[in-house]
Amino acid sequence: MRPIALGYIVVSTQNLADWAHYGTSQLGLQRIDRSGKTLAFRMDDRKQRVVVHEDGGSTISAYGWEMADAAAMDALAARVEASGIRVERASRALGNERHVADMVVFADPGGNRIEAFHGPAIASDPFTAGRNIAGFRTGALGLGHAVLNSTNPKPLIAFYRDVMQFGVSDYYDQPFTGCFFHVNPRHHSFAIFEHDKTMVHHVMMEYLRYL
Repeated sequence: MRPIALGYIVVSTQNLADWAHYGTSQLGLQRIDRSGKTLAFRMDDRKQRVVVHEDGGSTISAYGWEMADAAAMDALAARVEASGIRVERASRALGNERHVADMVVFADPGGNRIEAFHGPAIASDPFTAGRNIAGFRTGALGLGHAVLNSTNPKPLIAFYRDVMQFGVSDYYDQPFTGCFFHVNPRHHSFAIFEHDKTMVHHVMMEYLRYL
């Protein structure tokens, strides 16, 4: 069983104040105060979709992949362990921070932190956009999509295709290697491109419409 959506991302930043403005006024997310070094944002009925930590970094520090249920999460964990990658059950404290029922944690071959979870918490109050938009296209499609650049994409592509069991939407190897993956009806929830630097290329969030 594979994930059903990109459920959330965790971002490392050097300037939390910039994100406080950017997340609401530019992206249109709803800010949820957390602590002096952490912000969280909503984009729909979920309690949170984006978590930002001021820890000196400048990247996505974790990808939260949503599983259909506990059995699907455990099956994925077993498959990842069988591939030779260590999997850890997350603490209840971390699960509470992520607002999920349960989760497991591991790293892909490129060192990217993966948090596979099930049972996301739903907020009791309606989402309020931070700018003049009707909201975001999420639901079964998840948060949106994320794209990575990698100096060594082939082991990553094999891992997400064979171990994570993502579906391949498009693939090419000229003039450089690139692969688009789907886990739901969205054309791709994840993509990997060969590049001279290993880094996050972008994250896409889809607006419903402007008001």
